[in-house]
Amino acid sequence: QMFAAYVLCGAQQKDAVRLTLEQIDVIRRMCTEYQDLVLVTSTRELREAEMRHKIACLISVEGGHSIDSSLPALRMFYQLGVRSMSLTHTCNTPWAESSSKLYNVFQRQGNSLTGFGKAVVEEMNRLGMMVDLSHTSWATAWAVLNHSRAPVIFSHSSSYFICKTSRNVPDELLYELKKNKGLIMVNFYSPFTSCNHEGNVSHVADHFDHIKKVIGAEFIGIGGDYDGGKSFPKGLEDVSKYPAIIQELLRRNWTEDELADVLRRNFLRVFEEVEKVRDWLSHLRPSEAHISLEEVQNPCRLVLKHPDLSSTAEQKPFNRLVLTTILLLSLLFWID
Repeated sequence: QMFAAYVLCGAQQKDAVRLTLEQIDVIRRMCTEYQDLVLVTSTRELREAEMRHKIACLISVEGGHSIDSSLPALRMFYQLGVRSMSLTHTCNTPWAESSSKLYNVFQRQGNSLTGFGKAVVEEMNRLGMMVDLSHTSWATAWAVLNHSRAPVIFSHSSSYFICKTSRNVPDELLYELKKNKGLIMVNFYSPFTSCNHEGNVSHVADHFDHIKKVIGAEFIGIGGDYDGGKSFPKGLEDVSKYPAIIQELLRRNWTEDELADVLRRNFLRVFEEVEKVRDWLSHLRPSEAHISLEEVQNPCRLVLKHPDLSSTAEQKPFNRLVLTTILLLSLLFWID
């Protein structure tokens, strides 16, 4: 089970890092304090959790605004157990473009993944953190698929062919995802599956069928997006209803082997490939790339430089004169 550490886009350029840390703290506490759960950070630990009959918890950060355009912050999230991050949520970051137009921030033309954005992808590859393209614009997804050395995921996106929304993935991107050996995890949220707030199991199954037809079952997973949306199909209202979609796909002649891939093995394959790329890049040192102040456009961001002491020194004689004058006036008043 992937648990998303998510904070609102309104926290961008404010306290997004602190709020994300608090979300990570909640997930870590939940997954270490309840005996049915276990926090995992690798494919080896995932397999061990299965053998122990535990529900494995993976931490994901949902939205690149959570790192405040800082690779050291990204690295510290990794140290805390984060193994996946979506590059955007419903807002652009200074370095990547969202599929949403909800927030009018960091608007630009023809630069959907900046130089710093590419550095973020490279550092995620080096760390062994999965790059998540759900919520990114198609242009950003194209750029990442052409740049990432490791397979990527769409953690909760469906087929644009079936439901025309920018949050879904068009067939052209699915072909590129197959070349990348990545994964699309089908979202159950009704507006993305049935194109309105009324949906059923059959609507969701249509997305599985179409994506299988385009790129094959080995590149598909399940990304229900429960707790992320409010409208879910009748018969798929929560995680307890997962058997309903499996039963429907079996009825549509999906094999048990294909469904085993969809339920677990495809995700494990991608995660293992991400770890292999990490091991292959282990000779690289942490990136020192940083973003320019002009790109960040944040007046609250501190400029790290030595303070100008000359102006302070010039003020000292003046300050002494003012203090001396006040003391003399006080003395005269006391004598009177």
